[in-house]
Amino acid sequence: MSKIADRKNAKGAPLSSPDKKWSVVLMCPDCRKEPPNIVEDFASGDLVCGDCGLVLGDRIIDTRSEWRTFANDEGDDPSRVGNAANPLLDGDQLDTVISRGDGGSGLARNLNRTQGRTTAQKHERDLVQAYKEISSLCEAFAMPKSIIDIAKGLYKKVENDNLQRGKNNDAIIAACIFLACRQDNAPRTFKEICTLTKVDRKDIGRTFKFLKTKLGTDSGKTSSNDLIERFCSNLGLDQETRRITNILTGVAQDIENISGKSPVSIASACIYMASHLTGNGRDAKDISRIAGVGEATIRTTYKILYQNRKVLLTPEILREGSTAKESNLIGP
Repeated sequence: MSKIADRKNAKGAPLSSPDKKWSVVLMCPDCRKEPPNIVEDFASGDLVCGDCGLVLGDRIIDTRSEWRTFANDEGDDPSRVGNAANPLLDGDQLDTVISRGDGGSGLARNLNRTQGRTTAQKHERDLVQAYKEISSLCEAFAMPKSIIDIAKGLYKKVENDNLQRGKNNDAIIAACIFLACRQDNAPRTFKEICTLTKVDRKDIGRTFKFLKTKLGTDSGKTSSNDLIERFCSNLGLDQETRRITNILTGVAQDIENISGKSPVSIASACIYMASHLTGNGRDAKDISRIAGVGEATIRTTYKILYQNRKVLLTPEILREGSTAKESNLIGP
């Protein structure tokens, strides 16, 4: 509780000054120090004696400015309150929004709906809807936030350059996610993106090539090693099989008859070969289901690997202590 006392001396007599006979000050009743050492604690809203800690007042009002600036440049700070601007949206983003204070029903709901129709722009609504779809699709496959942000940025470029005219919007979203995965060094196959977005593979391929040319962005490259870790994990293979698969993939790149194969086909055939080398053989049907490659393609590529097994089975693979044995291999 605050205590306002007349300014008095040690004997209780009022202090006088040349200018004023009486003056009213806030003084600690215990310390009665002159001048008083009063501290304003704005965090708790209290007035506290700096010497003994006695609380002299509570619920004080902070009259300072409601924002702080940490800029090195001199001048007024233009940012006051509110969230940071979203670079993926247009406009100043400082519109007033009527909240649904009554639980989303009644007058507040009608006012919110009317205000949204009159102030929101169609272009911004379409962007927000596309961003929501990208986020939901990527989260369904447990993709990191970095891929989601890259995909949203690519879609924003498509909207700004009006590249979506005449194109299927679902195919554009799928192509943006495919590009984002490559740029973030976490590539996905066309089959995986097709399964995720329910868009035809040919549509995704055409849109991907179109956006790659028009946007001029680096789409990155997909290698077999980028896919091996995920495929082996989904197949439940141990670390030794993964190690051998990576070695096989690196050596297989130099084989003449296999150099023209797609990275997915090479990775699938190397996993098939490594799993049998270590005695953890996986059927071509299981690998086909995980990798999205036909069983015939896996067997055809494995046939080339088997014919060149003398080159592929290096001492590093058949080292002492390894579970890999050439006798475990099966014919194509």
